[in-house]
Amino acid sequence: MATPHISAEPGDIAERILLPGDPLRAKFIAENFLSDAVCFNTVRNILGYTGLFKGERISVMGTGMGIPSISIYVDELLRVYGVRRLIRVGTCGAMHESIKLRDLVIAQAASTDSSIVRNIFGGTINFAPIADFSLLRSAVKNAESLVLPVKVGNIISVDRFYDEEIDNKKLIRYGILAVEMETAALYLLAAKYKAQALAIFTASDHLLTGESCTIEERQTSFADMIRIALETIIDD
Repeated sequence: MATPHISAEPGDIAERILLPGDPLRAKFIAENFLSDAVCFNTVRNILGYTGLFKGERISVMGTGMGIPSISIYVDELLRVYGVRRLIRVGTCGAMHESIKLRDLVIAQAASTDSSIVRNIFGGTINFAPIADFSLLRSAVKNAESLVLPVKVGNIISVDRFYDEEIDNKKLIRYGILAVEMETAALYLLAAKYKAQALAIFTASDHLLTGESCTIEERQTSFADMIRIALETIIDD
C-alpha cells in the first residue's frame, strides 16, 4: 500500500535500493545505469525508479536533504516496502588532509550533532551508527579493483549546512574524514529494522583547502561511485 510520501504499491520497489539525496540524480541513475526502469514515485518530486542492473532488480530513489528528510523515506522503505539493502550515494565535503578531491569516501561510521540518537536512547547511551560490514568490505574491494582512490572511516552527519558554531578543527583532530547530512539516520534506521546499509561519497569540495570540483569532474566521479555502489549492492 502507498504511504503518505511514497506512492508505490507492494512489489514496485526492489529489496535493494540506491539512495541519492537529489531526486534528479535518481533519475540520472535510472536512465544511465539501469535497464527497463519504471518510475514508482513522484510524490513531492522525490523521484523513484525500479529497473535492472546485470539482470538484478534494483531501485533508486531520492531522499531530499538532511536527517529529517531521509528518515521519512528510509523508515517507510524498510517498514512498509520490505527493502533490505540500502546504499546512500552522494557528495561530501572532505575535511581530512588525507582526502583529495574526487576521492571516494566510504562511511564506516557516522558521528552526528543531531538529537536523533539521544531522542531514541536517552542521555545515557551514545549509540554508534555504523555500516554493514559485508557491504563495506565489498565496496572497498570493488573500488580497489577499479584502481580508484578510496578512504574508509568516520564521517559526520550534521544538522545544519551553515554552522558557524561547529568545531571542525577538533573533528579533524579526532579523525573525521568528511561531512554530509544524512548517513547517521540511515545507519540508525537500518539497525532498528535489521537491514544492511552503507554510504559511499565522492569528495566534491574540501573544507581545508577551499577547493571544489567542476561540474564535469562531479559527473565523472559520480559515475565511478555509482558503478561501485551497483556492483556492491548485487554482491552476494
